[in-house]
Amino acid sequence: MGDPALSRRGFLAASAAAGLSMTALSGCGGDSDGGSSGTTTIEWWNISTTEPAKTVWAALARKFEAQNPKVKIKIVQLENDAYKSKMTALTASGKLPDIFHTWGGGVLRQQVDAGLVEDLTDRTKDFAEGLLPVAKQPYLVEKQVYGIPFDIGMIGFWYNKALFKKAGISAPPTTWSGFLDAVRKLKSAGITPLALAGKEKWPGMYYWAYLAMRTAGAGALQKAYDAKDFTDAAFVEAGRHLKELVALQPFQKGFLGAAYSTPTGQAATVGNGKAAMELMGQWAPVVQADAGKGLGKDLGFFPFPAVEGGKGALTEVFGGGGGHALRRGAPQAAVDFLKFFASATTDTELVKKTGVLPVVPAAESALTDPNLKAVQAQLKAATGFQLYLDQAYAPAVGQEVNDSVAALIAGSKSPEQVTESITKTAKEEQ
Repeated sequence: MGDPALSRRGFLAASAAAGLSMTALSGCGGDSDGGSSGTTTIEWWNISTTEPAKTVWAALARKFEAQNPKVKIKIVQLENDAYKSKMTALTASGKLPDIFHTWGGGVLRQQVDAGLVEDLTDRTKDFAEGLLPVAKQPYLVEKQVYGIPFDIGMIGFWYNKALFKKAGISAPPTTWSGFLDAVRKLKSAGITPLALAGKEKWPGMYYWAYLAMRTAGAGALQKAYDAKDFTDAAFVEAGRHLKELVALQPFQKGFLGAAYSTPTGQAATVGNGKAAMELMGQWAPVVQADAGKGLGKDLGFFPFPAVEGGKGALTEVFGGGGGHALRRGAPQAAVDFLKFFASATTDTELVKKTGVLPVVPAAESALTDPNLKAVQAQLKAATGFQLYLDQAYAPAVGQEVNDSVAALIAGSKSPEQVTESITKTAKEEQ
């Protein structure tokens, strides 16, 4: 998840993440040293492992410590998939970190329902009310605040303008048939059309989710989850459209074993000019430059195309952002850190240095990158919004979406079997 600078997303090596697991799991929950110094140690888990965000976030923690001499911030940073795995284990154990990354949605709701997350409604009212409303939505459970956003954005296509020009593509496609034509032109020109991190599954989920939105409409995915039934013909059609794309063999060689942010992964493949496009979130330029060389002025952005005859519109977007939640009973110092992180000063620094989109209105003037401005413009004009499916849904359902779509892309599941598998898992969650 999907998730840059925040990402869903180059991240620590899996082995390094695994090496952290025992000490990290045993260290959750924050504490006071109980001695004469009265120092409070707060554990902060996040997925900001790519540069420049990794360094910027560490510096912010030190800045907060300088302003609050009796508080120590212990940072635990994990790659996206490793983080999700560890958090699943922690949720089962009933002990979460003091401050932890969340995408909101069904995963956060499950943690809230288990009584593990602090209700921040009253404790953050003095600053949370000033944040962008759309950015706060994923963290509301029964209208109560359980998380504070630091980023908001959407998934779309990031493309190489020079490679498009070489293939004779004069403008980004706005329809699915036009997109498939662009893929064919790129292949004919000897250019790999798309990079995909097949190993990590969540990047592939984006294709099916968007196609489902375009065929069935923005609200259909949540309605299907609520009804525990994904067998509607429009969702099967979404899988058929994705199968059409896969049949063109558009992805880089070895994509099924590729990670997202490694030196040979999805982001680097695009950032090094070896593929023309990737479907990814607002963090993509930062990770492309960190894992690869980055495309500079050759990088462009366009929204996921409309599907002819579908109920969805080009202005309906799929995405999300990043936020922080607190374990239930977290100390006041953790709330103070959230306030510090959500301030105009900090948000402006994040926008300038890490490429996030602002959640504090006062930080919007710091946004200068034309591609990120394009993303923000799409968000502001959005007529519908769907959170990442592996976060919007309960964890088991979200994982099944990722697994089934990955199987479709690999050729081991049909479009019908994808919808049947997701439906089966959704019903089992009742």
